[in-house]
Amino acid sequence: MDEPKTYRSKIQADAIATSRAKQLRRTLTPPECRLWLAIKAKKLNGLHFRKQVAIGPYIADFYCHAARLVVEVDGSHHDPIADQRRNVWMEEQGIRVVRFMATDVRDHLEGVLLRIQSVADEQVKRRKLAKDPSYAPSVTTSS
Repeated sequence: MDEPKTYRSKIQADAIATSRAKQLRRTLTPPECRLWLAIKAKKLNGLHFRKQVAIGPYIADFYCHAARLVVEVDGSHHDPIADQRRNVWMEEQGIRVVRFMATDVRDHLEGVLLRIQSVADEQVKRRKLAKDPSYAPSVTTSS
């Protein structure tokens, strides 16, 4: 039986991307740095994020392996066609990508963090369901 996409084996990083990621870790943009300070050291719901991670031929701004989630902070220089191609490749690997404008990280950090947490929680639940179909998350209702 084939494994679900969310449980593929480790994706081999391209040597060029790995080298470039190493350089980028030292030169985060101000919005990337602001987001990194908010999510590093498991500050976001206990999730572990890494910054500037080589995944295949691409470099993700932030990556959470437990949720198979890439978080991108886009400035005005991003090419939407290249971004779309990259998103398709990531999704084929079972990785979800969420993108935020740098101005949103700068001006609305709390909202960005809530969105990341929401998507990450959804991804973790999806992975648990794929691994164990009998897993049923508890549903809480408020009165």
